[in-house]
Amino acid sequence: MSSYTKLALRLFRKSVEGQSSFFTEVRSDLKKSALKLTVEEYVSTAILTCVILFMVEFPLFSYIFSLLGLGVAFSIFLSITASFSICMLFFLIFMNYPKVIIKEKAKSIERNLPFAGIYLSTIASSGLPPHKIFEIFSQFEEFGAVSKEAKYIVNDMKAFGLNILEALEKAIKRTPSKEMRELLWSILSTIKTGGDLSVFMAEKSHTFLNNYRRKLTEYSHNLTIYLEIYLTLLVLGAIFFTILTSIMSGFGGTSSSQIVPVQFFLIFFFIPLISMAFIVLISAASPGGS
Repeated sequence: MSSYTKLALRLFRKSVEGQSSFFTEVRSDLKKSALKLTVEEYVSTAILTCVILFMVEFPLFSYIFSLLGLGVAFSIFLSITASFSICMLFFLIFMNYPKVIIKEKAKSIERNLPFAGIYLSTIASSGLPPHKIFEIFSQFEEFGAVSKEAKYIVNDMKAFGLNILEALEKAIKRTPSKEMRELLWSILSTIKTGGDLSVFMAEKSHTFLNNYRRKLTEYSHNLTIYLEIYLTLLVLGAIFFTILTSIMSGFGGTSSSQIVPVQFFLIFFFIPLISMAFIVLISAASPGGS
């Protein structure tokens, strides 16, 4: 724990504990996001940060508003309102930050699960007991959040003395991915009923791969549509706009000093910004995540 968090906890711990019922969702999100902070530490840190932010913002806004000649009373009122609003916005962002981490973890799991399933199926086919399967799989770092989930399961067994069933039940509650949760539930049920884990994992890996192929097909179809929109609206639209404004300036008597800045903005700012947004859209829609 950092000295900053210790200071925040010392100042606001009692207040946070008194309102703990309001932070039950944050408590759950912190566990799923694997942030190594208790809800008291996290919320206290957020409050202290907001207090410091308010202390910096208030005199700064007061000075800015006073320069505008708004009057002392009105400047103070606006400064308090603006500072408080920004602090509240920052606090809400702070409270929702674990959800962002959870979503990223879920995406990483679902992105790697089709390939991780193949490795799990291969290890299971060797006839090893379930706890050994997860122990071996946890050593593969290339599967991102899936490997980390396996490490958590192994750690629960080795460090806390849980058996494989208890460790799986704990992992089911912890994992943010619906697909991973369903997989762990199925593994847990197979172990409890004495089923053949190697056969189950072979079938499950094929299901994951088929779903991944379907997502790739959908992505390929959507990518074609995105490219058509990009070429039609942005590239051809920009060329048409440039030619049209040049013709209008020649026949309409419009000064080139008025047209050139618009064309300059279109070519060197608008098109690059839209292109970057398009790249982000394509990357976000990709099943591979990149």
